[in-house]
Amino acid sequence: MLEIKDLHASINGKEILKGIHLSVKAGEVHAIMGPNGSGKSTLSNVLVGHPAYEVTKGSVTFDGKDLLAMEAAERSHAGLFLSFQYPVEIPGVSMVNFMRAAVNEKRKYLGEPALTASEFLKLMRQKRGIVELDSKLANRSVNEGFSGGEKKRNEIFQMAMLEPKLSILDETDSGLDIDALRIVAEGVNKLKTPETSCIVITHYQRLLDYIKPDIVHVLYKGRIVKTAGPELALELEEKGYDWIKKELGEL
Repeated sequence: MLEIKDLHASINGKEILKGIHLSVKAGEVHAIMGPNGSGKSTLSNVLVGHPAYEVTKGSVTFDGKDLLAMEAAERSHAGLFLSFQYPVEIPGVSMVNFMRAAVNEKRKYLGEPALTASEFLKLMRQKRGIVELDSKLANRSVNEGFSGGEKKRNEIFQMAMLEPKLSILDETDSGLDIDALRIVAEGVNKLKTPETSCIVITHYQRLLDYIKPDIVHVLYKGRIVKTAGPELALELEEKGYDWIKKELGEL
């Protein structure tokens, strides 16, 4: 589904990604872990087409298409989704209108007819239940006045509405209490299918207690320096990132 080869990327002339190689197949959950400043969020921003980042080398193929040749909106319509570490508030734009526009734009891209108002509201009620999103929140402006947990829950609700092929969760566990973490993670798990994939970016094992990864990668100084099974996350929790630095001969 996703094939990244020798990806290099910079921001403001500073190289952050220094040769990423990553392959994600349909149905797989990959976790990317690493200390602050390693390039985890940069990788997610590059994949979704953030204009501040410049790809200087390498290739990315998504579902058989050249991802880097696609505009950000086209990447979303094609099935790529990013749950932000810090979701933004959009005052004056209701969640209902925001999501209806997003869903119908994707349907238009896929050559499908737009949903009627009643069809959309029925879909919204169904998907809202996946993450226990209060109907009052769904009728307010996007993320305006939401708590941190409500914003993250709202992100997974949007993911449920858009039904992406590949979801990237960028530190979705950041700032969540244990109940909010459980609800968000259960929402992600309910949306998993054999045809969809997920990349979970996190510092901590605790999220991976709920969202079980098939493969865990350590991203350090712009490169993936170690890849293994779920046991790698437990090892990192026990030993910390200094263990990786020792393996690389830096300590």
